[in-house]
Amino acid sequence: MPHADPLQDLSGDAELPPDAAQLLANQGFVVLPGPGLIGGIEQVQAAYDTAVATADVADVRIATSTRVTDFVNRSMEFDDLYVYPPLLAACRLIIGRPFKLSNTCARTLNPGAPAQKLHIDVAYKANGWPLVGYIWMIDAFDSENGATRFVPGSHLLRNGPDDRGSEMAIDSLQTTLACGPAGSLIVFNASVWHGHVANCSTRQRRSVQGHFVPRDATPVIDYRARVQPETLRRIGSLARYLLDLPVAGQGRWI
Repeated sequence: MPHADPLQDLSGDAELPPDAAQLLANQGFVVLPGPGLIGGIEQVQAAYDTAVATADVADVRIATSTRVTDFVNRSMEFDDLYVYPPLLAACRLIIGRPFKLSNTCARTLNPGAPAQKLHIDVAYKANGWPLVGYIWMIDAFDSENGATRFVPGSHLLRNGPDDRGSEMAIDSLQTTLACGPAGSLIVFNASVWHGHVANCSTRQRRSVQGHFVPRDATPVIDYRARVQPETLRRIGSLARYLLDLPVAGQGRWI
């Protein structure tokens, strides 16, 4: 029989630093160093630009930002992101039961993009709750190019900014920008109120984003149907588990 917690067998002792775990629990978000590559962030940036430029038009949506669906099947430079141990540790902390990847996408916030309205990514006890979000900074996030802002502690309110009475809460709570150098990783409880500020710079602000959901929830992307042969050839058992794919030696879907 498979282990009661297959993820524990596959990922080992993934942990968050104690201060990061406390910030995530109390304020609902934390900025961490992201996964590293031998070629550095420059290699990731080049792979990002190539993936966006060559994406099928059906996977691209362009408005004040450019979004490209599914960064699991794009390039090996992004394979380490959704198996990154501190990110999985955050999922254990917030979700508290078996989980899987729901979606990934690229998002380029274009120069001149207006500020995004504060919102939550999942309602309290809705399908997919509790939800863990992440944003990998392909470029540095700063106050000029549209960094994401959060209302610390708002994930504990069990409502969203648009709910009745929330206007008063917005006025009384401080908004904090999540800034960092390129390569940094924002991990957040997706019930926290958040939204990017305006991109007042002449620079693009590139990122790779995604969510993890409880294992019994409906994902945004069905990776069983979408996964490509070249992706399967390069990923390991942990990635397969997180994509809800068959894992060697388990003999069934787990």
